[in-house]
Amino acid sequence: MSSISIIWFRRDLRLSDQAALVAAAAGGPVIPVYVLDDETPQHRIMGSASRWWLHHSLDSLDKSLRDKGSRLILRRGASATILADIAAKAGASEIHALRHYEPWWRNAERDLKDALPDGVALCLHDGNYLMPPGAVTTGSGDPYKIYTPFWKSLREHMPPAEPARTPQTIDAPGKWPASDDLGDWGLLPTKPNWATGFDVWSPGEAGARRNVDSFVDKATRYDNRRNLPSVEGTARLSPHLHFGEVSPAYVWHRVSGPGRDVTTFQKELVWRDYAQNVICQFPRYGGEGYRDQFDAFPWRDFRSSAVREEFDRWCRGETGYPIVDAGMRELWATGWMHNRVRMIAASFLIKHLLIDWREGEQWFWDTLVDADYGSNATNWQWVAGTGVDSNMFVRIMAPLSQSEKFDAGDYIRRWVPELADIDDPYVHDPEEHGCRPEDYPAKIIGHREARQRALDAYKKVKA
Repeated sequence: MSSISIIWFRRDLRLSDQAALVAAAAGGPVIPVYVLDDETPQHRIMGSASRWWLHHSLDSLDKSLRDKGSRLILRRGASATILADIAAKAGASEIHALRHYEPWWRNAERDLKDALPDGVALCLHDGNYLMPPGAVTTGSGDPYKIYTPFWKSLREHMPPAEPARTPQTIDAPGKWPASDDLGDWGLLPTKPNWATGFDVWSPGEAGARRNVDSFVDKATRYDNRRNLPSVEGTARLSPHLHFGEVSPAYVWHRVSGPGRDVTTFQKELVWRDYAQNVICQFPRYGGEGYRDQFDAFPWRDFRSSAVREEFDRWCRGETGYPIVDAGMRELWATGWMHNRVRMIAASFLIKHLLIDWREGEQWFWDTLVDADYGSNATNWQWVAGTGVDSNMFVRIMAPLSQSEKFDAGDYIRRWVPELADIDDPYVHDPEEHGCRPEDYPAKIIGHREARQRALDAYKKVKA
């Protein structure tokens, strides 16, 4: 007789190119399980925007499974405890899952192995990244710390293997375990419903593939258009990739091809792999800087009411810097922000306001639908100059000139309606041009003043 297998879904909410599902389905009846685990991650539970996405992605996954004669079992609690209990009661012989590299998921995998009844195996597969973290190493066998040599080494192994097809059938067990109701988890905001603008997204595998399809023709223009906030030049695939609704291998093959120069986009796809390699080496990277000299950096006291008010103005998009404010309002409205603007907004918080990068990282963690531990931490530490491979702290982005350089006028007019009637070039800095509307705030601090303050602070920790 064939034995029952469990597939443990986490950030891999798809049926295609899903190695764990392929292996489980080949062995007999399958019980697909998703555990909402707010215990194992402790202070790294999913943020509010991610939970909105999760609700819709799980709903989509369940419908796809039901089309195959299966269904998704939902449970809430500690993953190891719940999966071990389901395995024991269902008489399962194997639990299949894709490997995850966040420190809490690595802990959960170890805990699950210890908790499983005798005779039940945990079978881990690869598939969330182009290559498993740690698979690409230096000549001495060490993991890479710097992105550029990592990219050069990894691309020698590309293209990835062709994506695996969805199993034609997924056999159901004779008896299904009990399941929670998705609506009872309260993942969606209600009072108030701050996610009304999130309807620009279509979570789930089908939505992910549509997004990939719509990007294929843009991929060859990605190098020229990705930095222009007013132009739809980015892929907008980050939340789909984060939740594993589409595999990076599928994206790579779909956008690449003979005569198509998509190298710049491929490098961005590889950045996801690089970020996972970083957190595998430094599991606390989301809250601990790599460069010890910054341990003594004189960040402004976040307990101060004045500093908190400036942070709140940054969060609300009321800094008086239009490009920063547009990005922060786009983030609040849609759960996403253009990548160039993310860098500008992060740099402003760190270097203009001298607020610890960790405060910004936590805000992004809660408000981004693509909040990814590795990518979020790596990006913030890159901007702050604290990371293993990062920008120099003294390279301070000038948000006003960045705005004009990257032609952000239409982007600003869309997200900052107070400035909707102001033409270029005045919209980038209406205060300087004497046309700041009364309902748009004055700058928190002048650029030159902020830059000098940041440089003076850096002198105190400069090696």
